[in-house]
Amino acid sequence: MKTEAYLFTGVAVFFAAVTAVYAWGSLEPAGTAVLLVSFLMASLVAAFLWVQWARAGKRPQDTREAPVHEGAGPVDFFSPRSYYPVLTAAGTALLGLGMVYGLWLFLIGIGVVAPGIAGFVFQHNDR
Repeated sequence: MKTEAYLFTGVAVFFAAVTAVYAWGSLEPAGTAVLLVSFLMASLVAAFLWVQWARAGKRPQDTREAPVHEGAGPVDFFSPRSYYPVLTAAGTALLGLGMVYGLWLFLIGIGVVAPGIAGFVFQHNDR
């Protein structure tokens, strides 16, 4: 995680420098706001990665001499079969089309995406 933390810290520093130069040399507030939000988002990810690195310490991927089998093992639990991703994707597509074609399609999209998200959340609730 340390490499990723350094990477996003560098991105945040880059956006901070570009934001400062752009705000000083430009009279456009929209561009300055976009660059400032980019800096804040990169800083948020960098802070998260630094905290995770401080909590977990070194991973096998962080050392050059680590054998491959040290990083092996189960990653996480993934559902073997589920229709909720398809339902959520269809609802999201309807939400996007509803932004273009009208409120009625947007509301249908909300009606389709809400059960999809609820299914994702409560699918394996019995564990």
